[in-house]
Amino acid sequence: MPSTFLIVPQWQGSGSSRAMRLVDGAETISGDLPSSTTARVEVPLEAGDALGSSVLRLSSLTTVAERVREHVTRATDPVIVIGGDCGIEAGAIAPVIAPDVAVVWFDAHPDLNTPESSPSGAFGGMVLRTLLGDGPANLVPAAPLSPERVILAGARAFDAHEEEYLDQTAMAVLGPEQVTAARLLEAVEATGASRVYVHIDLDVLDPAEFESLTAPQPFGVPTRELVAGIRALTERFELAGAGITAFAPANAMDAADDMPTVLRLIAALTSRRST
Repeated sequence: MPSTFLIVPQWQGSGSSRAMRLVDGAETISGDLPSSTTARVEVPLEAGDALGSSVLRLSSLTTVAERVREHVTRATDPVIVIGGDCGIEAGAIAPVIAPDVAVVWFDAHPDLNTPESSPSGAFGGMVLRTLLGDGPANLVPAAPLSPERVILAGARAFDAHEEEYLDQTAMAVLGPEQVTAARLLEAVEATGASRVYVHIDLDVLDPAEFESLTAPQPFGVPTRELVAGIRALTERFELAGAGITAFAPANAMDAADDMPTVLRLIAALTSRRST
């Protein structure tokens, strides 16, 4: 099944002082995508207001989420959203939540804080918890995800509240060393899903192999294992959608060095053979 691309150069969900690099990263990826199947969401220029909440820049985040949600809802093919920060997944995943869809969340951070537990107020650290039903009211899906349909893969930087939440749920967790094609297939099959949404925060990768990040975490997933795992998932399961986020090159040289990895991941997401 063909896929379409949606460029979402959002930076407002990031808590990093380097957040504006995410805009450059999204634009760099956009330059290597086919224009005929690539659309764009306009992101507000202003940072946005918290709207009386503890979530930074919530007004802009809400605007972007609504625009992404509208695009994904109208699409007839799976949409691969290109960030920007991983907060863009609030609008991208909500429309495809269904009993037959599992979400594989490749990320160095679990993004399972709530507005009350977040140490930073940055939505990027709350987005998965929001999709599970605990987050800013205007960003929580009408029918939230079930933890049993989520596979957290490659995470290695947990806050205490996130660890407590995981201890209380049946969410499958694969550490970086467990991210293999076989283990990923086994985890998704255990959910009973026939379709899969693949979220990729590029900080899931080992920073020794990929430098263009705002929040690198050591001892990540090797590129070859991530590519092989995604390819296996898309061969076995129908792709419901995907997101690639957190590409933040510091300069043109870093972008050129790391773009081949991004393109390998896009190829893996779109490589399913016709049957």
